[in-house]
Parts: sequence; structure tokens; C-alpha cells
Amino acid sequence: MSQPFRTEKGGRIDRGKKHSFTFDSERLDGHTGDTLASALLANGIHLVGRSFKYHRPRGILTAGSEEPNALVGVYRQGDQTPNLRATQVELYEGLKAISQNRFPSLSFDVGAVNDLMSPLFPAGFYYKTFMWPKAFWDRVYEPIIRSAAGLGKPPKNPDHDIYANLYAHCDVLVVGSGPAGLAAALAAAESGARVILCDEQAEFGGSLLSEANATIDGKPASQWVADTITALDARDNVTLLPRTTAFGYFAQNFVALAERVTEHLSDPDPKLPRERLWQVRAKEVVIAAGAIERPMVFPENDRPGILVADAGRTYLNRYGVKVGHKVLVTTACDTAWQAAFDLADHGTQIVAIADMRPNPPENLKAIAEARGIRVEAACVVTGTKGRRRVSGALLGRLSPNGAVSPAGDVTCDAILMSGGWTPTVSLYSQSRGKVVWNEELGAFIPGVHVQNERSAGACRGLYGLSETLADGYAAGEDAAKAATGKTAKVTYASASGAEAGTGGTLGDLPHDRNASKVKAFVDYQNDVTAKDVKLAVREGMHSIEHIKRYTTTGMATDQGRLSNMNALQIASASLGKPLTSVGLTTFRQPFTPTTFGTFANTSRGDFFDPVRKTPSHDWATAKGAAFEDVGQWKRAWYFPKSGEDMHAAVARECATVRESVGLFDASTLGKIEVVGPDAAEFLERMYTNPWKKLAPGRCRYGLMLNDAGFIIDDGVVGRMAEDRFHVTTTTGGAASVFASMEDYLQTEWPDLDVWITSTTEEFAVAAVQGPKAREVVAPFVEGIDLSPDAFPHMSVATGTFCGVPCRLFRISFTGELGFEINVPRRHGKMVWETLAKEIEKHNGVPYGTETMHVLRADKGYIIVGQETDGTVTPDDVGMNWAIGKKKADFVGKRGLARPDLVAEGRKQLVGLLTKDPKVVLEEGAQVTKLADPPVGTPAEGHVTSSYHSPAAGRSIAMAIVKNGRALMGETLNIPMPDGAIPVEVVEPVFFDKEGTRLNG
Repeated sequence: MSQPFRTEKGGRIDRGKKHSFTFDSERLDGHTGDTLASALLANGIHLVGRSFKYHRPRGILTAGSEEPNALVGVYRQGDQTPNLRATQVELYEGLKAISQNRFPSLSFDVGAVNDLMSPLFPAGFYYKTFMWPKAFWDRVYEPIIRSAAGLGKPPKNPDHDIYANLYAHCDVLVVGSGPAGLAAALAAAESGARVILCDEQAEFGGSLLSEANATIDGKPASQWVADTITALDARDNVTLLPRTTAFGYFAQNFVALAERVTEHLSDPDPKLPRERLWQVRAKEVVIAAGAIERPMVFPENDRPGILVADAGRTYLNRYGVKVGHKVLVTTACDTAWQAAFDLADHGTQIVAIADMRPNPPENLKAIAEARGIRVEAACVVTGTKGRRRVSGALLGRLSPNGAVSPAGDVTCDAILMSGGWTPTVSLYSQSRGKVVWNEELGAFIPGVHVQNERSAGACRGLYGLSETLADGYAAGEDAAKAATGKTAKVTYASASGAEAGTGGTLGDLPHDRNASKVKAFVDYQNDVTAKDVKLAVREGMHSIEHIKRYTTTGMATDQGRLSNMNALQIASASLGKPLTSVGLTTFRQPFTPTTFGTFANTSRGDFFDPVRKTPSHDWATAKGAAFEDVGQWKRAWYFPKSGEDMHAAVARECATVRESVGLFDASTLGKIEVVGPDAAEFLERMYTNPWKKLAPGRCRYGLMLNDAGFIIDDGVVGRMAEDRFHVTTTTGGAASVFASMEDYLQTEWPDLDVWITSTTEEFAVAAVQGPKAREVVAPFVEGIDLSPDAFPHMSVATGTFCGVPCRLFRISFTGELGFEINVPRRHGKMVWETLAKEIEKHNGVPYGTETMHVLRADKGYIIVGQETDGTVTPDDVGMNWAIGKKKADFVGKRGLARPDLVAEGRKQLVGLLTKDPKVVLEEGAQVTKLADPPVGTPAEGHVTSSYHSPAAGRSIAMAIVKNGRALMGETLNIPMPDGAIPVEVVEPVFFDKEGTRLNG
């Protein structure tokens, strides 16, 4: 098919490289450098989709990422990606695109009946309907709503693409590569700063790529762009990232970028990622995101063929495409006139320039007159004609009092409109900065900067090319100096042409039509009209956030960048209040829609929840161990022999450990190295226990609280030297404890000379427990005296084990004589297999996590997350002894003093013995005073742990019970479906209460 709207020459496309593509199965042609949108327009196609609610025909409105209408699906490798913006989809050979939200076809969509029924679907109708009859919700309403919801169709197959992730640091990050962004990057690079320049478009240059009439340093703007990019690319301190969107600005100058790596290629290398997530920490950021042209809100302003004026100019000068043969330009500002002039210079008939201002600038009128263009001042569009494409427009004359009278009509096949410009403040707002209203500009612009950031150019309300360049250079110099302390002599480029224009309008335009009958659209994607916003105000929505949710304006994929300002003005006028008093919606991340693949990255399939294995995993598998998942870890649960179930295997393992010796893999415990002159002081503040007087070579049990005073973790801490501690945490708490330590160290106590390192993966840990534990480990230990006097309980020492470096702890979580051997992980398997053979000589056994649970319950040792639930204090579990009474402060100390934490009636840890010793209680079961309490009676507590204990010869249980310690010897009940189970309250230690077995 020919391209009837392609210019004979001009544009930045490569006319020597033609590409064939399809849109809704129709074969079309375009060129390298085209977007799907520009190629469709070149082929005379404006109708590209249907609106969400009314299924009205919709065409391409813009030329950028803010496009609300031209959302398409693109097929690749047998599946489609929905909701891609045609304005950003780069054309390649064989591209296959489809329109969305239509059935059975784009030209004939049965859903368009909604447009005829629109009086039934006013703003907020979903809050008032579907209420009756109640039974219809599940069977009728919900299925219909769900089938109608959404735009496009989700992919049917798993994502076959790969995604990459990269962390980067730089001195200056420049977002946007228009005139301000390029100038900022040049200035920063000249100082020697490490610079990253990113832009969401395929080419750097921004608005300069569409500027045909301006010069910079005597060169055409596009040539200056090319020379600038060449200069930047040649510098080692500059990273250039085209096709890269800065979609999120987070704390401490952390900015997330999404780079489209291969989406523009017809046959990409399968080894390359589709997209790459850049996580950038920048010392300084320059936001040069430009501004967005506002649509004008007039009746029927949504027909295909109606575009914002700058888009018409972009398609002409950058892509060599005329948006129509007969074009009407309607505007309230100067910049749209240049679009008319450029189109006229390429042979397009401009049927009229309708400027709503009574006195447009005389110089513009003179230029129009020289080209034979009709100018209508004080003129607005009051309606349009056409269905699948605009075919004409109604004009109205504005009187000084605001009344509108008919001014005839015009025939046209395209309308370009401009209501002025809105600075793009999304990233600035995400940086937690507060925008301020500029009355002269009629726009919100950046206010005080919260982070190390500055905005430059149009995104802060500077629109002239000379002013924008100068502002960009100044921002780049300032950012580089702040980041590096260095300055460089930078020669500012001088520009001529592309002066800042004047004028603009907000809100809906006056017209002479019946306002209750016509539709003047504010939000194109969600079919929100001016009368919808006014209805929301009449129905009590006076905050813009409420209006947004009631009407869905600003909730489209452009996040309101096109609609928000007009909606604000309409709402404020309806309320009779200044625009600034209505409020402002939130500029949420991401800046533009970002794929789930970019966020998920490699975290999918087997890597979504990676399986972590201990050094003994393969050995345990070969021995027939059953495994359980503990966080991400696969841990041996128990080791059954032939014919044994879990209960029999656990009973055997428990008895053997008590009688002889057992071997347990404790590698999953969290391990943190705390090092530095202030290491002891740091632990003093993090844990309830005192640490400064703990001697090197000794260990202490540590208890950690949150600010509220509740237990969040525990573990044994060994002092390896005066300035070094080996901290262990629970398996599940390893990451959170490390993060908490790092948080406090960086934000609360940066003065402490200490650093922390996670060593969980560094050490493999084998625990040998039981009366014969010393006999098992002794043959392999060198450099450590294992005698009870030299190496008592709660000791730690360094030496060798099986000839490899070792940290040997004498600690126990079973109540038996115990040693924990920490060796470099690469030696873990060898050490485990050596010990496994040795325990066989002593009639010992390997044991798993279930046996570990029973053995620790025998002794009343708690497990954080089982005996605790986030509301338990040290006193609740009888561990006041773990609180340093003379300590001035620690995390949670003030929380412990809160009235509710010292009040009578708190739940406390106790032991429970069933009257029938064979009955094992269910964990989580409620504890009550009465066997059959009345409905609504609060429980006294709940069972936290329950097992059959071979050592006790019966069932045992632990529970958290109200005033538990005062109830010793009393009988409580456990209500169950088959009847209550009576239990006796006892101390939560069931075996070796004196603790003599710890000494072997």
C-alpha cells in the first residue's frame, strides 16, 4: 500500500529502508525510524482503537509516552504484549500489531452501543447500581463487569523473554535529552563528573528533533544535537541510555530506569534481555523532562484525526508525515501557529487558525497572511463532524462577556489543538518535592527541592530555546560542582528561533451547544467528560482526589498528565474556588507503564523463591531424609528408617540424642560479623543484654526487641576478640535482623565506629549434641583444649577441625552437652560426612528439625515466632534475666515501660500437661478456664508448642496464658470438636530442670 500522507522529503526516517508491517491483519509499509503511530498516519490511518467505557472511535492524539488512545497489542514469537503505546513502538520488518477493546472489528464494534446508552452511565454510576437484587451480584453483575474490564488481552503463554538488572552509581544523572538535558549533560561532563544521560525516546534530542526553524551555534538544531551526542559518547565519564525511562524517584537520590533493549529489533539476539532495570544511585540529579501540550476541551474533541498541535509538527518534521490534507488549527497559545506554518510549507492546506484570544500576536497574523492562511480570532471550536475520522468542525465566536455565537463551519480531515503547556513535574513530585502554582504560567512548577535534585528547562516553566539551554547548562554546572566539588569553564551555546510563546487556557471551552447533550472529553482513555467532573462536584466531591476516584479522571495509563490540569480547572470553577484550593492528585510511580518482567527480572520460575540447601543436603537425601521448607531453606525434617513413620523416627532420634549423641545441620542460622572499636557498644544498644564485660572466648544468649518492646529475634553471640563478635540469629530472622542493624547504624548511630557483615553463607555449621558429643568431636579438633574446665558451656574458640579453620562453640539447644562446629562452607560437606561416620561408632544418629523442636521443648527453650507472635515481651516468656538492669538504653527499653506492657493480666509462658499423657494437643488450640465456655467468652491463651516427649515419657506442651505463672497446678481446658481436653498448668521445663546434662 502507498503512503499517501508521507511527505516527499524531510524527516529523520531512512527512506531507503522500507519495512512491511500489519495492523489488524492489513499489510502496510513504513520506514526505519518510524514509530507505529507515524507509519499508520503515513498510510492515512487515524482510527486505532476504541475508548474504554463508550467504545467511541479513537485516534492518535500525541507523539509521546503520554498517548492515551493508541494502545495496541504487538505480537512477537507467537504471543502478544497488550497496551503498548503506538507512539513508542518502533517500526521493524514484520511487526504485527492489533487494535484493542473492540468486537468484532475496529470499524464495527458492537460495544459502541454504550455510546448511545451513555445517559445510563454517568460518572459514579457504578457506586449507585448493581445493588439489587443481591443474588444477581455473583451470577450476573460481577461476570459482566469482569468481562468488560481492562484494555487488551493478556498474554496466553509464560513470558519467554529474559530481563536484566544493573546497579549503577554516578555523580550526575540527567533525565531527559531535550535542549536543557543535553546542555546539563555537557556542562557536567566537562567538569569530569560521571554522568548518566537517559531519555525514553529512541533518539536523543527531545523537542529539537522536531524543530525545523531554530539554530544553535549557527547550526540547525538537529545538527547541534548530533554533534553534542557524538561529543558526549566520546567521553569515558558519560553513559548514554536511549530508550530508557526514569520511572521512579525514590529516597536518597535512588532513581529507577527501564531500558528497552531489544523491543525495536525484528530478530533480537535471544541472549539479550528484552528490558534492563537500572537501579541508579546518583549524587545529584538534573530533571529535564520537558512539558506536555494540553488538549482543548470542546464538544466531540475525541474524534480520530484530532491531535495536539505539537504532535502534528513532530510527525511532520521528524517522521515526514502530514496528519491531514486539510487541517484546522485551534489554539489559545502561540506555539500551535508554528505547526500550522510548518504544515503549510509542506503543501498542507490550513483551512483556518482559530485562536480563542481576541488579539493574537500581530507578527503571527502577518506570517499567516503571507501564507494565505485564514485567521479567526476570538474563535473556538464548538463541535466536530465525522465518525471514524473527523470531517469538519463547527466554529463559534467569543464575545467579550464570554457568550458564544455561531461562526460557521469548516471542512477538514484533521484538527490540531493546543491549550498551552504543562510542565512535567512527576519525577520532581516523586522525589517528595512540593509543586507550587505559578499564576503567570498557569501551571504548577517545582518548588523547594527536598533531595539533591534540580529541574531545568520546560519542566520548570522555561519554554524559549535560549532560556532553556542556559538553564540546562547552569543546572549541569551546579550538579557537577555539588557532586564533585569541581568546576569547568563551559561555553554556553547560543540559540536563535523557537522563542517562548504566550497564551493558554484551562478547563472546558465555552460553546453554544446543549451542555447536557454533548461530550467534551477531559480524560480520553477513561471517557471522562467535562460534565462528569461537574456532576461529581454537584454530588459532593469537593477534593480533587475524590473527584478523581468518582469519575476516574487521571487514572488512565498517562496518570493524568493530559487531563489533570483541565479537570482541576473545571472542578474549581464548579466549586467557585481558586484552582489551588481544590488540591492536586498524586504523581505515582511508575512515570509510564512498566512491564512486570522488568520488576520481576530474574525472580521467576525456580528463581522466584530460590531454594537454599545446606551442605548436608545431598547426604541427607541419599539417607532418605524427609525435608521441610523453612523460609527458603530445605531442611532435613527427620530421618526415617524402613517402616518408620515420622512419629517413630522422631522418637528414636530424640532418645538417641539423650542417650548417646546426635548430629544436626545448623547452617541455616543467621550469622553476622560485628567488628570495630564500638562493636560492644553497638550490641549494647541493639540487644537487651549487656556485652561490654563479656570476655573474649565467651558467649551469651542475646534477645532482640523492636521499638515497642516486643521480642523479634534471639540467638547466641560469641566474642571472638575485643573488637569482634560472631552473632547468630534465627533462620527466619537473618535478613531482617541484619537490615535492622544496618538501619540503626546508618540512621541513628552513624557516630559508632563499627561495621557489620552477613556471614550466613560463609559458614557451614554442624551441631553435635548428646552425652558423647566430646568424644565425637575431640579426634578432629586441634588448637583447642576441650576439657570442661578449659572449655566450659557458653565458650567459643578458634582452631582447626579436620585440618580446616574452625570456630568452635560449646552451646546447646537441646539441654545436652553440645558443640557447634563452624567451618568455611566449602568444607561443610567434608566435615559433615566425617562426623556422620564418627557418630555411627558411638551409636549416634543424624536428626532433623522435628527432633530439634522436641528436644528444645523438653527444656522450655522458646522459638521466636512460635512462642512469640509480635506481642510478647521478655517478661511474658520468663526472660527478665536477659535484660541488662544497669543499661542506660537499648532498642525497646522505653517500649517495655508502656503501661499496657506492665499491666496485670498479660499472657505468660507456661507448660501444659494433659491429664491423659497419650494425648498430644494441637498447636494453636485455644485455652479456656471452662470445659464448655459460653459463646463469646474470650480465650485465656493458646497452645504454642506440643509434642510427645520420649524423655518425659508423655505428651508435653507450652502455651501463652493470661496470668499463667499464677496458675501453677490449676486445671484449664482445651476446647476441641470432640470435647474439651483438661490440662494442668506447670513450669515450662519438662526434663533435667537443674541443667546438669549441659556439662556432660
